[in-house]
Amino acid sequence: MLERISVDPRICHGQACIKGTRIPVYQILHMLANGDTIEELLQEYPSLKQEDILACIEYAEN
Repeated sequence: MLERISVDPRICHGQACIKGTRIPVYQILHMLANGDTIEELLQEYPSLKQEDILACIEYAEN
């Protein structure tokens, strides 16, 4: 799953992002913590897949 997360100092100041996007992991985690569901996030960000969101959760666990 972590192959879906990238850290590049040239993108979002080196913050962990979903690979191929400029969506920071912390933003997805913050939205989940505030009660958004995975389904709602997929509607909000149509370019994401469920595996991307699960990778964010896994990234936070490590």
